[in-house]
Amino acid sequence: MLPALAYLTLGSMIIPLQAAPLMLNKLEDDESSVWYLAMNLNPADGHVMDYTTGWSEDKFIGTYRAALSQDYLNRVIWNYPATYIAIVRHQKGIVEAVKVFRFRESNRSLLSRFQAMNPGREVVTEGGPLQEEISDGAQDMADDPVFSVDGDLAFNWGYGNNGVRIVLTGGHLSRAHENNDNTHGLGNHFACDPLTGESTHPEWAHEISNIQDSGKNPTTVQGIDHGSGSKYVSGPVYGNYAIYVSGRANSFPSPGNLLDLEITSHPKLRFY
Repeated sequence: MLPALAYLTLGSMIIPLQAAPLMLNKLEDDESSVWYLAMNLNPADGHVMDYTTGWSEDKFIGTYRAALSQDYLNRVIWNYPATYIAIVRHQKGIVEAVKVFRFRESNRSLLSRFQAMNPGREVVTEGGPLQEEISDGAQDMADDPVFSVDGDLAFNWGYGNNGVRIVLTGGHLSRAHENNDNTHGLGNHFACDPLTGESTHPEWAHEISNIQDSGKNPTTVQGIDHGSGSKYVSGPVYGNYAIYVSGRANSFPSPGNLLDLEITSHPKLRFY
C-alpha cells in the first residue's frame, strides 16, 4: 500500500510528491490538448470554499474519488502554467453548461493568479468566452453567478472588507472603497481582508452567491456552505462548478458529456 500523502494521482498516473515539478514539465510538453481538473465546488458538502480557503494556498483539498462531487483542489494542476480556463456547471459529473476563456497572460498558474491579491481586482481573460454552451434542459440559469452574466473573468475582486475570487465583468463590480456586500460569484466573504486573504469574521464566509442586488437585503447563497451570518438565506444548489485549465485546448466537450480528472478535446480555433 502506498504511504499516505506521499503520492499524487493525475488521471491514471500515480506520481511521487517529489516528482511533481517534473510532472508539470510533462504536462507542458504534452502534444495532446488536454483539460485538467483544477477545482470543484459543491456548495452543499459541508466544506466552505470561501475567499479565504484554498485559493491562494499551495495545498491539496478533497480526494480524487470525490473530485467531482465534493470540494476539491489539485495542487499539481493549481501550479500548472495555463493559457485557457473552462468553468463547467455539472450535475453528478455530466456537463450542463460551460464557458471557455483565454487568459490575457499565458503560461501562468492559477496559484500565482490567486495569490496576486494586493491590489487584486484583475481582469484576467480577454475577448469574452471562446465557447459558451448551455443544455436545453438546464434550470436556474437566470441568476447563475457564471452563466447569467456576460463579460470576462476577474479574479480577487476585493471591495471594502469583502472579497470574491471569481466574478464576471458583465455583473455588478463594487468599487474598491465600497463596503456594500453586492458583488457575487465563486469564493466569497463579507468580512475579510481581501488583500491578504485572511478572515476577520468566519461567520461571513460563503462559497457560491447568486447574482442579485443584495446590499442591505438578505443574500441568497447556494446550498448550506456558508457561515452563520444573519443575512444569509440558503437557496437551492444549481449544480457543482468545476474549473479546468489547459495549455492548448480552446474548446470543451459540450453539455451531456461526462467529466473526468482529464479530458481530451482538440482545439477548434486556430488563432486563439
